[in-house]
Amino acid sequence: MSDTDWAYGLHAVEALLKHNHDSIIHLYVLQGRNDERIEAVLTRATRLTIPVTALSRAELDQKVEGVHQGVLAECKPLQLERSEGFLKQLLAGLEHPPFLLVLDGVTDPHNLGACIRSAEAAGVDAVIVPKDKSALMTPVVRKVACGAAESLPFIAVTNLVRTLKFLQESGIWVLGAAGEATQSIYKSDLRGPLALVMGSEGAGMRRLTREQCDVLFAIPMAGEISSLNVSVSAGVCLFEAVRQRRL
Repeated sequence: MSDTDWAYGLHAVEALLKHNHDSIIHLYVLQGRNDERIEAVLTRATRLTIPVTALSRAELDQKVEGVHQGVLAECKPLQLERSEGFLKQLLAGLEHPPFLLVLDGVTDPHNLGACIRSAEAAGVDAVIVPKDKSALMTPVVRKVACGAAESLPFIAVTNLVRTLKFLQESGIWVLGAAGEATQSIYKSDLRGPLALVMGSEGAGMRRLTREQCDVLFAIPMAGEISSLNVSVSAGVCLFEAVRQRRL
């Protein structure tokens, strides 16, 4: 295991400076870039006494794979993946009906990052994934999440079905998105304690996950395409829940 992690991209580095600046060992920026956002990053890093080095684009490209936007942060390994124990503490401390996003087998880190970004924007309390057959927290996920990974709890559980049972025993309704469901999301009640479950990019939810859901719903499709990308589906479902919960 590496002794350091990397965060890259403006949103991810800005969020790291805001939420976990103590973890940053060194900041690297593109030589000659001096626009307003980079200047803000450099000003904050200077105030926090974080070392900064300017490098050429080729030198930055050698440090990470991905679109870094001219800014990289080398940092101590971050424990952004929380456990089942953290989930229990989180639920016990909430003063409003829980609002959770569960992702069953989303393996593409770009899709996972996009889901986390939408979840944070929708006011979700935590994103829950299984530890096996799922993308976990990586620099790519953090980059695509645009800073949301640093502020939104990300919980990786050993047994997803067992976790869903625990949520139900805690008074939370578990609603799953399934293309074959006959009930529309727009006819579903998403206002109370809620865990929305989305399946993988191809196969959808696994059988045991589907069977554990209290309700299955579908997004009505008007065109010839039979399904949406999971991150798009998650955004549609999350913000329908937001609409209902604000009524």
